[in-house]
Amino acid sequence: MTRLSHLTLRNFLIALHDLLATTAALFAAFYLRFEGGEGFFERLPLLFQILPYFLAFSVVVFFVLNLTTTKWRFISLPDALNIIRAATVLTVALLVLDYIFVAPNVRGAFFLGKVTIVLYWFLEISFLSALRMAYRYFRYTRVRRHARTDDAAPTLLIGRAADAEVLLRGIESGAIKRIWPVGVLSPSLADRGQFIRNLPVLGGIDDVEDVIADFAKRNKPIARLVMTPSAFEPEARPESILMRARKLGVIVNRMPSLESGDTPRLTAVAVEDLLLRPSEKIDYLRLETLIRGKAVIVTGGGGSIGSEICERVVAFGAARLLIVENSEPALYAVTEALAAHAAAQIEGRIADIRDRERIMRLMAEFKPDMVFHAAALKHVPILERDWSEGVKTNIFGSMNVADAALAAGAEAMVMISTDKAIEPVSMLGLTKRFAEMYCQALDRDLAAASGGAKPPMRLISVRFGNVLASNGSVVPKFKAQIEAGGPVTVTHPDMVRYFMTIREACDLVITAATHALGAQHSDVSVYVLNMGQPVKIVDLAERMIRLSGLQPGYDIDIVFTGMRPGERLHEILFASEEPTREIGVPGIMAAQPNEPPMQTLRKWIAALEQAIARDDRATIRTILKDAVPEFGSTAA
Repeated sequence: MTRLSHLTLRNFLIALHDLLATTAALFAAFYLRFEGGEGFFERLPLLFQILPYFLAFSVVVFFVLNLTTTKWRFISLPDALNIIRAATVLTVALLVLDYIFVAPNVRGAFFLGKVTIVLYWFLEISFLSALRMAYRYFRYTRVRRHARTDDAAPTLLIGRAADAEVLLRGIESGAIKRIWPVGVLSPSLADRGQFIRNLPVLGGIDDVEDVIADFAKRNKPIARLVMTPSAFEPEARPESILMRARKLGVIVNRMPSLESGDTPRLTAVAVEDLLLRPSEKIDYLRLETLIRGKAVIVTGGGGSIGSEICERVVAFGAARLLIVENSEPALYAVTEALAAHAAAQIEGRIADIRDRERIMRLMAEFKPDMVFHAAALKHVPILERDWSEGVKTNIFGSMNVADAALAAGAEAMVMISTDKAIEPVSMLGLTKRFAEMYCQALDRDLAAASGGAKPPMRLISVRFGNVLASNGSVVPKFKAQIEAGGPVTVTHPDMVRYFMTIREACDLVITAATHALGAQHSDVSVYVLNMGQPVKIVDLAERMIRLSGLQPGYDIDIVFTGMRPGERLHEILFASEEPTREIGVPGIMAAQPNEPPMQTLRKWIAALEQAIARDDRATIRTILKDAVPEFGSTAA
């Protein structure tokens, strides 16, 4: 579809306005230059002859420079620059017309003259801008008038000027409703005493109590604080902001980072927002290039990680998405949540990855380009009790998905692994490590069979630690315990874990896939996400209690329950015998484990199948110990 095919009546009216403005500017320049005397009327006949051709040329200039297709409601500096460019092009055209064509060939003297042309440039800019700016101001005042209604909450914005300006634009455009900003509190000294879109910066973040008290004295009580992304940086002390706001009885909202692709809407501030390290810079264009137009399958698509991957691949332009899930409620929930994305063809199917024939058939019918394998059993204590179930799902289920993806002609399979697979001490880590080994062996065989050419499919594993607010995460558990009045249960005072957000984890998983599919990266099959600094679980519990307005040990007790089977105090990101390397992608590193050949793996797999059939736990453990000798080597 061309730009011309999208033109509407509004665009033709804009073009008509610009033609009238150009005509008025040209005649006004002549009138002012020649003062309405004989010189003006003498030139009118030739001017009328030139005018149709000049206006036709101006229509093209306006369209090429986007003046015809820009919405006046959002007119801004780039549009003003386009007006200046258009006026300059038309002025140069008049100059060429006068000096090259008219003067030597028609009149024998200059028709327009330098003064007329200079006057025209200024008048053209003014006439093209006037009505646009007037309309922009009209819409601006109308939105502000609507915003300042009885249900609009007087609001303080927290954060640097650049973030506050984005939020103010959202309010002015009507994207953010029902708040009335009265001032900004900025952590930057350079912002103090300044105005941002006519809104004063009233002080620093530490001045929040004084500013709120001052407004209360003037009978203009502040009802809401809005924290922008810069307010969550460590130096801004977001924890302190939230605690002060709760003490003052003020509602607190946050505005998401626009880099993440979120719309500029306000959401509640969650405890998770205050636990985050600075996010890695994600190259969203890179992800969109990989996913756009592709057919994607996500196994375990109803889980925390799987559902986020589904949402992201749809956001990045996947043409078709098949969600494979063995939980009917979870499948229904994720398909309903994604139903609004009409651009992608979304389908959900009930299936268990243990059912090899079912998975083979589904993938053969769908013919995916990419498979994201998030289905797994992940709860450490449960898998310590039910070993065989973990082996059936995490090992044999992963093998089924890998084999089915290869048979269906997929370009890549990405398995979601865990940091617990590194020198594992739990059945979760052990089964995930074995699944990694199978995918690596198959990936290596495919690369060898291709003889240096691009292999038919890449199989990679991506390891990361705990995800905030995921199913089974400690954060929702602590929230529920605090709401119930305590106690908050922590397994060990020295327990440490890595945390990251679901969104960042899933974006980095897709980023790892873009690296693996690069022409020069066929030797990397295990990726590890940068989880930042580890978090001490007892400190996390105390922080969450304080953020709830309570005192640890006084209002809410913290009880240590002892380490559970399969747990260790400190998670690790790389094995001691596992070389690592930087891959030039922020937030991701490559692991290079030494893996047994597929022939050896097949023997272990056959023995595992027999042991599973007999429910012989001792044999299962022996086989897995042979396959992963480091199992249990760092048990706490």
